[in-house]
Amino acid sequence: ISGYSLVVQARDSGTPPLSSSVTVNVDISDVNDNSPVFTPANYTAVIQENKPVGTSILQLVVTDKDSFHNGPPFTFTILTGNEEEEFTLDPHGVLRSAVIFKHMVSTEYVLCVQAKDSGKPQQVSHTYVQVRVIEESIHKPTAIPLEIFIVTMEDDFPGGVIGKIHATDQDVYDVLTYTLKSEQKSLFKVNSHDGKIIALGGLDNGKYVLNVSVSDGRFQVPIDVVVHVEQLLQEMLQNTVTIRFESVSPEDFVGLHMHGFRRTLRNAVLSQKQDSLHIISIQPVAGSSQLDMLFAVQMHSGGFYKPAYLIQKLSNARRHLENVIRISAILEKNCSRLDCQEQHCEQSLSIDSHSLMTYSTARISFVCPRFYRNVRCMC
Repeated sequence: ISGYSLVVQARDSGTPPLSSSVTVNVDISDVNDNSPVFTPANYTAVIQENKPVGTSILQLVVTDKDSFHNGPPFTFTILTGNEEEEFTLDPHGVLRSAVIFKHMVSTEYVLCVQAKDSGKPQQVSHTYVQVRVIEESIHKPTAIPLEIFIVTMEDDFPGGVIGKIHATDQDVYDVLTYTLKSEQKSLFKVNSHDGKIIALGGLDNGKYVLNVSVSDGRFQVPIDVVVHVEQLLQEMLQNTVTIRFESVSPEDFVGLHMHGFRRTLRNAVLSQKQDSLHIISIQPVAGSSQLDMLFAVQMHSGGFYKPAYLIQKLSNARRHLENVIRISAILEKNCSRLDCQEQHCEQSLSIDSHSLMTYSTARISFVCPRFYRNVRCMC
């Protein structure tokens, strides 16, 4: 407890008794009676041979239970094990290489490190750091090509995470980093540590081929990343049909079924090869394991097929569609929960273009806006 606040009252013996109060603040001064604590108590680290001088090997973590003026900043010193000055230790506790290590020369070093706090008198503690020198990377990273589909309203893409690169390396201790060619950084970014791809706002309709690479420090491997951006037209929303799938997650649909189902759906509903199928959005049905997919079909002449026509085509081809994935329902109207006279209702679809949903798998990522279906009885 760093302090106490007391209210003291003095009362006299008169009639009536009179009194007054005063506040007494008592501050407890800290004595430097705690040594720094290393977490963990001892360390093990590795460094690959032939890494450049100044390579970060380890970050020491030290805490102190005393108050701030008796704790950090800490002073770090390598007491033993660094007689040949192969290592340096900076004021922040980062252990770095001071030479280029060779696995054939020495495979292991044991350092005794001291941490000293800022109190008076100073308290010290020690830790041991075992550093193993391993052979340099011999395997190239491997990465899975990624295809990203983005659906957005016209000129209204807010940006955000649109996918993640999946890469591995057979060298156990390799740390992978991801880079994007500088000329594309005005539209996209790649997180150098985890491979997440971020698109900036205002992407135009079209296809983008990203020059991304992954490196283990020795080998650099290119990754095929293709981004397709499709901008929705307001007329699409007025001619959408919903297919509701049974027992499938958005990620499983995107990764396992979307390509196959799109191909089967095109064969089922397109009257001409020049017609265009547009998948507008996919979205889980609240409170269930079902999934809704919105789509529209654009004629070669530019207009859109009416939902009633598409539903008829879907009904005729439903058996073929279910060879790919189980369908729960094909929806145009949704009056089942409304007590409408003769079941006449009006449905409107609204898109929240600033609330994007990203369904990312190793090979395919699908980014689409959240949608809301509003249904009301017709008078």
